[in-house]
Amino acid sequence: MKHKAKSIRPFIGAKDHEQSRSFYGDLNFKETVLSAKMSYFEADGLGFYLQDYYTKDWINNTMIFMEVDDVNRYYNELLALKLPSKYDGVKLTAIRLQPWGKECYLHDPSGILWHFGEFNSP
Repeated sequence: MKHKAKSIRPFIGAKDHEQSRSFYGDLNFKETVLSAKMSYFEADGLGFYLQDYYTKDWINNTMIFMEVDDVNRYYNELLALKLPSKYDGVKLTAIRLQPWGKECYLHDPSGILWHFGEFNSP
């Protein structure tokens, strides 16, 4: 089977849809409103759907990994946004070294865990 995929777009939920829309805008994702209860957020050709839907067990088990070109720079940019003081429930975790590279973590206002990582050079 040959794939000629153009994108993978996960669906994520939001405890407070308006707050999450604002949060992802602060992260510099461009929003396209699809309906009153769903938007598509995109940055550099990568994106996801944000739904006005919340199930605690689902959200608490949702993780997204986004590869970035420079995790140190990205982490410093996240720090400068001061998201934990702007949004309840948001947590930013410092960079951790892994055998494969390094990453930092960001919980969104609903509890979704984002991994922002940079792989070691081969």
